[in-house]
Amino acid sequence: MDAIVPANPIAADARGAKFADPVWTATGERRAVVAQRGLEMLWFNTGTLCNLACGNCYIESSPRNDRLAWLTAGEVEVFLDEIARDGLPTRSIGFTGGEPFMNPDLIAMLDLVLSRGLNALVLTNAMRPMRKARDGLLDLRRRYGGRLAIRVSLDHHTPAVHEAERGRRSWSPTLDGLIWLAREGFAPDVAGRHFTAETEDELRAGYARLFATHGISIDARDPVRLMLFPEMDRDRDVPEITTACWGILNKSPDEAMCATSRMVVKRKGANRPAVLSCTLLPYDPRFEMGATLAEASGPVSLNHPFCASFCVLGGAACSR
Repeated sequence: MDAIVPANPIAADARGAKFADPVWTATGERRAVVAQRGLEMLWFNTGTLCNLACGNCYIESSPRNDRLAWLTAGEVEVFLDEIARDGLPTRSIGFTGGEPFMNPDLIAMLDLVLSRGLNALVLTNAMRPMRKARDGLLDLRRRYGGRLAIRVSLDHHTPAVHEAERGRRSWSPTLDGLIWLAREGFAPDVAGRHFTAETEDELRAGYARLFATHGISIDARDPVRLMLFPEMDRDRDVPEITTACWGILNKSPDEAMCATSRMVVKRKGANRPAVLSCTLLPYDPRFEMGATLAEASGPVSLNHPFCASFCVLGGAACSR
């Protein structure tokens, strides 16, 4: 039976607020929706606490922000059990934050994931919290090899631009952590940002020089080994994505992150974790989809500016 779509409440000559209605855009066009074609990657937000307070952090992580509580290994295991029980096509598990290495259960969580034959990815600033976990990391690399991936946030190939976002004295510890990972055989990836007026080719050339200078074996031309993310400005006026946009942009809804991934968070004071549609929208209740992966397997309405600026128009994705 076809889903019942509510009548369009917006007159053809009216203008409503953008991103206000899950079905219709402000101009009265049908909003784009993404169906889940299979849960290929599940993300866990380990908590919003971080050792840094960056200038434009989409999740507002800081040493004081605990709006998302630390997940425990036991809570992660519940979702891994659901993946196994229901035969979901999940291949990779991602860990983001905050700074994931501040969570005391991270190494145990990684061991749970890797021991089940799944791949694991950790997003980190590679600073002191990661270095404190070096013994556990080295043990995981010894036992599981390349199935453990680590992506380091190095916002630019120069200290000045990186520290303008991340704060003074943040460049050297991050670069040292990246060098340590490469030296110890982890084959780390890097995530950068489009902060400057440089073209993508110029940015990649700058990173290539940096990697060569420090003996870091990363091909800066590889869009997975070096991901360059578009900036997400909450105050920027971005277009809403309609059903017609797929044809206009020559894109498929299957390319959107929410077609193949979900994120688990635990809100401060909550009794149990919740599953969200996306890694980018941790606080918006409209994108909370349930307490289980099955409950969260429904379609996602692209009803947020980040859906446009990061995913559809920006062409970015957090997965490898």
